[in-house]
Formats: sequence, C-alpha cells, structure tokens
Amino acid sequence: MKNRIMYSCLLMALLMCLTARAQETARVILGNERTAEYYPLLKGKRVALFGNHTSLRGDTHLLDALLADSIRVVAVFSPEHGFRGKADAGEKVGSSVDSRTGVPILSLYDGKDKRPSAASMKKFDVLLADIQDVGLRFYTYYITLCRLMDACAEYGKSVIVLDRPNPNGHYVDGPLLDMKYKSGVGWLPIPVVHGMTLGELARMVNGEGWLPEGRTCRLTVVPCLNYTHQTRYDLPVPPSPNLPNMKAIYLYPSLCPFEGTVVSLGRGTDKPFQIYGHPDMKGYSYSFTPRSVPGAKNPPLLGKRCHGADLSGKSDEELRREGLNLTYVIDAYRNLNIGDRFFTSFFELLVGTRYVRQMIEEGRSVEEIRARWMPDVERFKEQRRPYLLYDE
Repeated sequence: MKNRIMYSCLLMALLMCLTARAQETARVILGNERTAEYYPLLKGKRVALFGNHTSLRGDTHLLDALLADSIRVVAVFSPEHGFRGKADAGEKVGSSVDSRTGVPILSLYDGKDKRPSAASMKKFDVLLADIQDVGLRFYTYYITLCRLMDACAEYGKSVIVLDRPNPNGHYVDGPLLDMKYKSGVGWLPIPVVHGMTLGELARMVNGEGWLPEGRTCRLTVVPCLNYTHQTRYDLPVPPSPNLPNMKAIYLYPSLCPFEGTVVSLGRGTDKPFQIYGHPDMKGYSYSFTPRSVPGAKNPPLLGKRCHGADLSGKSDEELRREGLNLTYVIDAYRNLNIGDRFFTSFFELLVGTRYVRQMIEEGRSVEEIRARWMPDVERFKEQRRPYLLYDE
C-alpha cells in the first residue's frame, strides 16, 4: 500500500511537471525576455530605449530591468501618448525626466521632420525598441520607429527591435496607402491592416528601402517564441488611452475612419472605439454624450448627446473574425444623409486613398469596395513574405 501511494505521488508530480512545461512551451515569449540574444549587444554601449508603459518584462518595466542588470540606459524616446501612456492623441510630448529612474526622456519633436535632434542622437550608441503595436497603418508607433530608424541610419547607430505579437496579425486587409496621402497617420505603402509585427515591419522597411533617400539602418530583431500570425494574443495592458480593451483593438480598423467624419466613435466615454453616433442620427435606441476625460480632453462632439450603435456587446472572438468592416461607416453615412459633408479631409489620410469615399458616395456596397482593394492586398502579402519571422 505504501509503495502504491508513493508511486501515485511520483506520478502526480511528473504530470504536474509536464503540464507546467507544456504551458511554458505554449506561452508566447516576448523578445525582451530573451536577454541572452541582446544583452551581449548592449555590453559597454550607451543605450537609448524607445518604449512606453507597454514595455514590460513580466511585471517589471524594461527600463527598470535594464538598469537593475547594469545596462547603461542614457536616454528614453517615447511615442504619441508619452512614456507613461497618458497623453491625448496627437498631443505634443516634450523632453523631461522619468520620475522613477531619473533617465532623460528625449523629445521626438526637437529635430527636423519630427525626428530627434543631432544633440539627442549623439547621446547614445544603440537604440533598443520595445513597444506594443496593434498592427494598423494609422496607429502611429511604427511611424515613430521608422523615424528613429532613419535617424540611426544617418548617424550610424544600431537598432535592436525586441519583437512583440501583433493582436491584429492574423489577417491583412484594407486599401494600400497612396503615397500622396502620406502623413503622420500613414507613412508607408502598406494596407490599413498589414498583419506584421513591428520587427517584421522594420525588416521590410530596411529591405524595401522605404526610409528617406533609401537609407538603411543596422538592424537586429529579437523574435518572439511560440508565436504564429494565427496566435491569439490578448494585451496585458492597454496600448494607449483610447484602446482600453481587446474589443476596441479589434474594432479599431473599422471605427478609426470615423475620425475623418462628423461622427463620434466614443472618445470621451467609457467605450472609445466600441460605439459610434451623432446628434442627428435617427432610429437608434442607444445614446451617449462625450465628456472631457483623461486621454480625451477635448473629444469630438463634446457635451452633445449622440445617437448610434453600441458594439461592445459583441464577443472578442466575433470581432476578431469580423476584422476590418466598412459597414459601420456606410451605415452612419446613409443614416445622416448629408452627402460629402459627412467627411473631412482627414478621411483620405486615414483610409489612404480617394476611391473609398467616392465609392461610398456612389452607394457601392461593402463587398464592391473591398473587391477594389483586394488585388493590392494580395500583391502586398507576396511582397512582405521575405520579411516574415513567423508562420502565417
């Protein structure tokens, strides 16, 4: 009997060990966790970190972890929303000092073309990038990375990207950017949903010569482990103030074009990028009123009661499958029935082309509009293939 009990205990212990190992194998391991791959590249170097509040290694901010491991971090670059992720969209974030560590936060707006100044570039040897992107052409973190890559190419600095999963990395969709609409919300000739991690996109930028004057930088990407483009990855912290949950992140490709219309997409409410509406929309039982809140101090239609749709009741899995969906924009356009006054000039910068507005105004269906951009999507998928680090 005693031997049988001992055998059972040993068997249970073995099963628990195997289960734990299987869970560890299945867990996505971020690039920043693979210190053996990049710490040797930082030895004896002055390091600048491009990151923000999402730059976590487990429960510890990467900046704190690097300093604890005696890595010489001399500066931080932070993108839109700031290093702690609390600034409004588009709000200019200047130079300061990180209150927790005393490391200088250098402005990305003190040089030409929203790049760091020459003085900032002389402070470091290696740029270490670790930031959570959401995989959309109009989400600006990748643009900041491109500008930093360009500055590093010009000043002979190395760039190391610690890769992270793309929560919208399971598909590619949307019109390709017509480069005459290049702007701060669209910088590369890629679809709205490009389906790449930041590391993969950085490789493509270098490989395709997309930096100004065809420059390329010395680039190293530390890939994730246990990740494919079909892996569902729920973000542990919101990547920016108005993407508070996975519903907002999955709806972002579909609702962000409302930023180029007269319709509110819920900034200034507790459901940003999960609702849409306008004071003059009719036939809806749902309504909301945008207020001034942290991360949305002066939202569109501030203080006005808007009638519209609440999409927050849809499950995350349903929204993940749905992907980019122009139905919502077309629904609001037809409901308001105000013609071209529905749009602002910002609409083209977001969708990246003129024909989407034209086809909506012509009364074309979602399927017809999507059919217009799909050949470009297929060509892009082939173009990006050499730069992918993970199975599709």
